[in-house]
Amino acid sequence: MFGADHFHSSLTITATTIAVAIAAPFVGRVADIVGKRRVIVTAAFVLAVATLMAATSRSLNDVIAWRFAQGIATPGVFAVAVAFIHDRWQGARAATTTAAYVTGTVVGGFIGRVVSGQAAAAWGWRASFVSIGALSLVCAVALALQLPRDRGRAEGSEPRAHVRTGVLASLTSRALLGTYAAGFCVLFTQIAMFTYVTFHLAAEPYLLSTAALGWLFAVYLAGAIVTPVSGGWLTAYGYRATLAIAMTLGVVGSLLTLSHPLAAVIAGLALVCSGVFVAQAAANGYIGVAAKSDRGLAVGMYATCYYIGGSVGGALPALFWNTGGWTACVALVIVVQLTTAILGWVFWQA
Repeated sequence: MFGADHFHSSLTITATTIAVAIAAPFVGRVADIVGKRRVIVTAAFVLAVATLMAATSRSLNDVIAWRFAQGIATPGVFAVAVAFIHDRWQGARAATTTAAYVTGTVVGGFIGRVVSGQAAAAWGWRASFVSIGALSLVCAVALALQLPRDRGRAEGSEPRAHVRTGVLASLTSRALLGTYAAGFCVLFTQIAMFTYVTFHLAAEPYLLSTAALGWLFAVYLAGAIVTPVSGGWLTAYGYRATLAIAMTLGVVGSLLTLSHPLAAVIAGLALVCSGVFVAQAAANGYIGVAAKSDRGLAVGMYATCYYIGGSVGGALPALFWNTGGWTACVALVIVVQLTTAILGWVFWQA
């Protein structure tokens, strides 16, 4: 696209993640003040428009700019939605709803990859933005029509002293700090595993093609099956135990990817991503327990740490790959998975 090299092409991805990491806490803070429903619906329309406008780009810089705009809008939907759930429901209902929400993000992510990929293959890269933008616009309209109103404090009535207190609590709460660190580890695991396994499977003895490697993301659907069940685990066993179960799945899956048979590697990847999605449901759910107020800000801080973890997960394993190959990368991922479980056990109360 536009004859760009690999570095400049990669900016179309990193521009979005950087924007999400920067914007998430501020968007969350705004949602706490003006109302979460208003922010979710507005952000959904902005995201759809930015995606459609990316199709009109005349240069790579235009694409990068619109991708950055997408990143600014994204936390207003996915991060604020978690806070919205916990404002409306408590206990077991909040846990199962959060798990259902995470399942929706898994299915949506998979559908988005398939639709954009097929559109790009048939009609070119602009069609991928048009197709996803159109789907996003349909979702924005559905949210505007169906999303219920906020509960709790009237919009705009938050005193300044409470704003300062909420910011301080979100930055210093032991439980929330542990949750932010867990979020960092969760996306680190996913990005590290699925980035570097493609190098592993493209080499001897597998020699998978680019098209075949693209289908590896179909294992995300395993997460769509497992994650709804995690709502029951959260209710029955608690957040700490569910996070430990998730990381156990992940460690077993990571070890399986060291096996020689391709089927075992794929099964291992399915277990890893299932563990990631269950851990995401547990961490998002625990924010509702740890943050008694100002949940938009707390979820925004989580999203920032989550995406920073993904960025580090894309870069740090390169050092291990260069020295020890796939085995060294898997060892790093397992250390991070065990750290995630320890963080939950030490910092969480339930």
